[in-house]
Amino acid sequence: MHALQIRKQSQVASASSSVLDASVSELQARLRARTLTAKELVEAHITRTLEVNPRLNALVADRFDAARWEAVQADAIYDSADHTELPPLLGIPCSIKEFLALQGMPQTGGVLYRKGVVAAHDSTVVSRIRRAGAIPLGVTNVPEGGLWMETHNLIWGRTNNPWDVSRTSGGSSGGEGALVAAGGAPFGIGSDIGGSIRIPAAFCGTVGHKPSAGLIPNTGHFPAAKDSFGYMVIGPLCRRVDDVMPILRVLAGPDDHDPACQKMPLRDPESVNISSLRLFSWPGGGAVKVRPVMREAVDLCAAALRSEGARERVLSGHDLENGFVLWISALQAANPDGYESVVAGDDGIPILRELLLYPFGRSRFVLPTLVTMLSESIVRRLPIGFSSFLRRLDRLREELDAQLGDDGVILHPPYSRPAPRHKLALLTPFDAECTALFNVLGYAVTVVPVGFDEEGLPVSVQVIARRGNDHLTLAAARVIERQFGGWRRAMR
Repeated sequence: MHALQIRKQSQVASASSSVLDASVSELQARLRARTLTAKELVEAHITRTLEVNPRLNALVADRFDAARWEAVQADAIYDSADHTELPPLLGIPCSIKEFLALQGMPQTGGVLYRKGVVAAHDSTVVSRIRRAGAIPLGVTNVPEGGLWMETHNLIWGRTNNPWDVSRTSGGSSGGEGALVAAGGAPFGIGSDIGGSIRIPAAFCGTVGHKPSAGLIPNTGHFPAAKDSFGYMVIGPLCRRVDDVMPILRVLAGPDDHDPACQKMPLRDPESVNISSLRLFSWPGGGAVKVRPVMREAVDLCAAALRSEGARERVLSGHDLENGFVLWISALQAANPDGYESVVAGDDGIPILRELLLYPFGRSRFVLPTLVTMLSESIVRRLPIGFSSFLRRLDRLREELDAQLGDDGVILHPPYSRPAPRHKLALLTPFDAECTALFNVLGYAVTVVPVGFDEEGLPVSVQVIARRGNDHLTLAAARVIERQFGGWRRAMR
């Protein structure tokens, strides 16, 4: 008997199905048919957020009154238009990670020196989402400064996992993962520099997509992306795989401000013939101890894709097991100022003093921040030639690109295990290797839920393709979602 529990549910839309369980495309159809109003839709999600947020602490600042007004405006457009040229996300509520500027909302990054900072204008992606007709409900919680897989800071507090509030929702888009998983928003916008979309999606049981490097501009994000390689990306967390591409089409394309963002084609997942896919399973290993339930999920998904004709291959490459080292080296080379500049601004931090103050509750920082800064400080003092690691990264990218081509996908666990209890991720900091390598490779990655472990926690897989092949990861993820049921609302 498998340790992985599959709880399938119908994905067929019906007029009576709850708006809290419907995909974006289902909601769009009902809005256009006028069997549902934007006002009703927004109000249902506000009500749901008010119900679950006291236990989750996912949404940290709301704009509910403005959202209600915008829903009325959306209904007026629906009622007056012929529905042929409507904005693509008209009337769909959403949530926004607090790192992304949303006019009038806090943008602290979870760091104390920015407490009270409010966005004066929208970031590029928020502007595009709103222009497409989506209605932001507010901003969601983040880790302090972002570079950690536990969403906790001294301004907004800690976010809980909706499947078990004693566990982490992940980070750094942990507020997004928790809110979308619990049905508080049909989709949310997060960001990812080492797994920050994919880990919350996996821990909370939502779909999450890390787009190809350079597909979407990072303008208006804090912390700012200081590299020109597209290591950090912005992307959606949502209920269904089919929700991803319509959102990507709204977000994608240069804005003349972010030098890493380039124009690239977004091909249709519908055009992918699964029988033409070459499939590479990589269940994890090396220094990261991947639990059997995560390996089992990869095996089951590989079998699902093989059943539709995908051809399995063996993945090889130098440095495949050194992903974390390559990731941290690439980030250090791209941003020599490091994490300390994000969480302390220009003031600098006496790290050892703050560590001594922490047990007495007097530090200005949470423990993961202090540990990360101490590690970064040690790494800077080591005689490491980052250029040699960048050459190794380039060689690995060339090797993997050649194997994947335009029809290859990799299946890989998004983490070593399902969501850990609060604070326990500190004991295994290198487990982020499961996701981090694919940022510095620039690859497209979709996380899709597969089932639940014996404790009722979500289990997911990553579907990975080379840069520019987002449509491949989405096509393969659709098969997995169809066979195993996909997203299921938490906290029912």
